Amino acid sequence: MDTIICHNLTKRFGDFTAVDNMNFSVAEGELFGFLGPNGAGKTTTIKMMTGLLFPTSGRAVLGGYDIQEQTLEAKGILGYVPDNPFLYEKLTGTEYLHFMADLYSVALKDRERRISDLLSLFELQNKGGEMIQGYSRGMRQKISLAGALIHSPKIIFLDEPTVGLDPKGARTMVEVLRELTTRGTTVFVSTHILGIAERICDRVGIVNRGTLIA
Repeated sequence: MDTIICHNLTKRFGDFTAVDNMNFSVAEGELFGFLGPNGAGKTTTIKMMTGLLFPTSGRAVLGGYDIQEQTLEAKGILGYVPDNPFLYEKLTGTEYLHFMADLYSVALKDRERRISDLLSLFELQNKGGEMIQGYSRGMRQKISLAGALIHSPKIIFLDEPTVGLDPKGARTMVEVLRELTTRGTTVFVSTHILGIAERICDRVGIVNRGTLIA
């Protein structure tokens, strides 16, 4: 079963075509790599698939929900970590995860365990009580992904997920993504680093100048 379907997805900014008739599908439980140079249209495509940008034409369907026509249902089953996550710096890591749990209506009875598990998973259990403003770039990347996973999404989008991570942090990230796919979560990873895509992905789409070329 295909969890992500893009059909003729197109985005124009004036006379500039950032994404041109993008067509692809991603299966349930697949780790799909979206590979291409900077400026190829990867982030623009992800923003359309996650409902952050309206396409000029075409459509994206996530878990059977059209992101434009069934926005709340589609967003309820996805998680998204941008390449430069926005975080509330005056919150502690634990407070941020509670905030994300509120946004996704995570049940209170499951929340404490879920937050504890996520902090441990990303080796942040000793940092949960500290304000995010004191976090390193790698720690911010981890807490952002933890927040995106708080509601156990069916689909997770990650834009350059290993940026700012040291080798150990990058390895942890890869292990987490692999574990997610074994649970049936569909993982969509954008990167411009061939080695990462080659090492972790089940399948890769190569994009250049807004077009899927392979």
